[in-house]
Amino acid sequence: MMKALYSGVSGMRVHQIKMDVIGNNIANVNTYGYKTQRATFRDIYYQQIKNPSAGSADRGGTNSGQVGYGVQIGSVDTIHAITGYTPTNKSTDVYINGEGFFVVEASTGERLYTRLGALGFDSEGNMVDVNGSRVYGWNATGTPPAMPGTLGTIEAIKIPAPPTDYKFNNITINPDGTISALYSYTGSGTPSADADKIVTIGQVAVANIENQDALVMEGNSYYRTSPNTGNVTYEVPGSKGSGTGSLVAGALEMSNVDLANEFSDMIITQRGFQANTKIISVVDQMLEELVNLKR
Repeated sequence: MMKALYSGVSGMRVHQIKMDVIGNNIANVNTYGYKTQRATFRDIYYQQIKNPSAGSADRGGTNSGQVGYGVQIGSVDTIHAITGYTPTNKSTDVYINGEGFFVVEASTGERLYTRLGALGFDSEGNMVDVNGSRVYGWNATGTPPAMPGTLGTIEAIKIPAPPTDYKFNNITINPDGTISALYSYTGSGTPSADADKIVTIGQVAVANIENQDALVMEGNSYYRTSPNTGNVTYEVPGSKGSGTGSLVAGALEMSNVDLANEFSDMIITQRGFQANTKIISVVDQMLEELVNLKR
């Protein structure tokens, strides 16, 4: 009888955690780049009250008898299913049309990963996300700037300072991550032959993470790696063999929360919690009857 009481308590506890997960999913239904989570249950352990036995010449075999002690949380998984995008008409907003993560640098210097491509530039020319974290990729060199023939180690992207009487206008991000701009002449003299041409001022990298299910949520739409993440490589978006998707400019990834599924899970979870409270109530009544046997 006391086992049933403990089982009821454990059932209430795990259903409360599952409701917390559902509540967080629903709260983030309109959060760009959010990936839904799910909670799974597993049984705990059992008391053996009858041992199994094999059959003999004159007697059949018997099965074991076990009584369980309730339930516990098996896992809280992040579902990295790719969803559609919302057009924003902002040229530096980008959506990864496939696998992969943008790479940013936290204030601690740690590399973090995100699906939220709301990018822009600060007053120093650094490419940053909505949290002010620097975005990683490859920088252009030269005047006017151009990408090197071989891409090396990724670094924080920073627009090179243009020469006097020049500036970069109409900055856009292309499907392969290259950042293009109009190399405009603003002076009054004779411009160089490179004036008013489209130039490449940098390139956004996308991380290919071997086991993305092992990423740890950090908040602010960030993930960090864990010991189970596996190998992380930095790729040109959408390049052949990279395992990453190309970029779509002027769009952000929608949350992959399915409201219909969340509401269904909410009802089932609420009823499961209710059933477990009923177990506790019934056990309490049985214990009361036991106490009142002798009056």
